[in-house]
Amino acid sequence: MRLSQVVRPGPGQFLCEPGALNYLDEKLSSFATPVIITGELSYKAFQKYYKGSLELPVYQYDGTASHEDMARLSKLIEGTDCIVGIGGGRALDTAKGTADLLQVEYVTIPTVLGTCAAYTPLSAVYHPDHSFKVVDYYEKAALLCLMDLDLLVESPKKYFMGGIGDTLAKWYEAEGITRHVATELPAMVQVGLKTAKVTQELLLKDSKEALESLERGELTPAFQRVAEAVVAIAGTVGGFAGEYGRMAGAHAIHNGMSLVHETHAFEHGVKVAYGVLVQLWASGDQAEVRKLLPFFVENQFPHRFSDFGVTEEVLKKAEKVAAFAASDAETFNLAVPGVTKEDVLQAMKAVESLTQSVAI
Repeated sequence: MRLSQVVRPGPGQFLCEPGALNYLDEKLSSFATPVIITGELSYKAFQKYYKGSLELPVYQYDGTASHEDMARLSKLIEGTDCIVGIGGGRALDTAKGTADLLQVEYVTIPTVLGTCAAYTPLSAVYHPDHSFKVVDYYEKAALLCLMDLDLLVESPKKYFMGGIGDTLAKWYEAEGITRHVATELPAMVQVGLKTAKVTQELLLKDSKEALESLERGELTPAFQRVAEAVVAIAGTVGGFAGEYGRMAGAHAIHNGMSLVHETHAFEHGVKVAYGVLVQLWASGDQAEVRKLLPFFVENQFPHRFSDFGVTEEVLKKAEKVAAFAASDAETFNLAVPGVTKEDVLQAMKAVESLTQSVAI
């Protein structure tokens, strides 16, 4: 397995606290012509908590996180010396890509807790029709990632659940990959793995209280810990571990589920979390699946294929997911070398049978 040679530890500065937006004017004071790239709802959430005096030009992205939209924005705002990205993953990825085209600094301000996009110097790029295209890596990391907890504790719960699910997979996928490495892992990879383990431990301990905090709109230490795990700590896993901290079986299941229309209504990370259970069962870690099930039930995460609205032709659709996830084009084989469609399908059936559900 090839190790990524470049360690990407994260932004130049990371600031996460209540009222963090109060520091924005100071942090942007060295720039002459900063601009904002955002979405409509994201910008409204930002305006509610930003009390500074800056009146920056605002540019709306088109929702795609595409190369085409990045090029459009770069032509519109040529002459800026800093881009402030405000929003969820696609808005922030658009801001990062536009800053890269213009070769200027950028600041990230997440308004939801669905991904680690605010922390990582890369973009998941899509075609204009919203289908996935490629992941772009950038030479520059964010100058600053600014997380205002007052804003984030009022963000939508569905994104937070997705962020928790996606982050939970960091440990299980990285461990699933590295268990097959016979030689001692490089030191920086070990740092990435330790970081992944920290995210797993935090999430299993604090997710319930953090989700309840968000439902109440009340800041708690548990909410801050989980918020930081989803955005910042998760962002360091791949940054340090490189090829050893990439996606594996859980994400392969998610990608296979994209072929089943009923699952489209569910957040990316919620489907990835289900994929963790399938990966673990297929890799022989049935005891860990049983240990995780109470976490899924307590926090209302779907933990069976039929929980994703699949009620008709369940077996046929499960076979489609399994075939895609086990294919050479996917990453399940990083966690379970030589995995077959039947291996994945049997794991899905076993996870389904652990609790009452529609039989696969």
